[in-house]
Amino acid sequence: MTEIVVTNKPEQERWQARFGGEDYVFGTEPNAFLASQAHLLRPGMTALSIADGEARNGVWLARQGLSVTSQDFSPNAQVKARALAAQHGVSVEFVLADIDLWEWGAPRFDLVVGIFFQFCEPARRVKIFAEMQRVLRPGGLLMIEGYTPAQLKYRTGGPSELDHLYTEELLRSSFADLEVLHLADYEAELNEGARHKGMSAVIDFVARKPRLAAAG
Repeated sequence: MTEIVVTNKPEQERWQARFGGEDYVFGTEPNAFLASQAHLLRPGMTALSIADGEARNGVWLARQGLSVTSQDFSPNAQVKARALAAQHGVSVEFVLADIDLWEWGAPRFDLVVGIFFQFCEPARRVKIFAEMQRVLRPGGLLMIEGYTPAQLKYRTGGPSELDHLYTEELLRSSFADLEVLHLADYEAELNEGARHKGMSAVIDFVARKPRLAAAG
């Protein structure tokens, strides 16, 4: 397991406290949007799930036969993540890392997943989005779900800062070099643990990195 010193101690302490109880904060089942994309997955694909917390999503991907790297910066979350992986009999590479310091490495993933990782201000988000795209192999898939500004009227989860939320324009412009396969902005009832529960305003995004052009 990779471990990196965390620079934002207050933020880590907040998440440590959140993940410190026995219950799984966001439940143990995968995010509904991610599960709906199962038709795009193939056994043997390499996948990265960032800010994966207690790894409900990373473990589910491993259960589909993918080779999964699960990144988070909360030791408490990853204790439960490892327990969840063991419960399902799957192997996951857990990376305990500050996402701002982590060396993401060379393009090596067929899939990069980011589900409700809306803890960072725009400047940090630009860097994270860029790395998510960079580490995809040609033809690799990017999957993101987040809250939209309309979520502020529901307050059933997510950040209270407007500039942390996603719009179609933001995602299209941030990943302009990718082929958009699916982009939907809608309202739905979420039931994903105590922190994501109730009517919510979300946006789903699936895109593909261009394949390399054939030689000659």
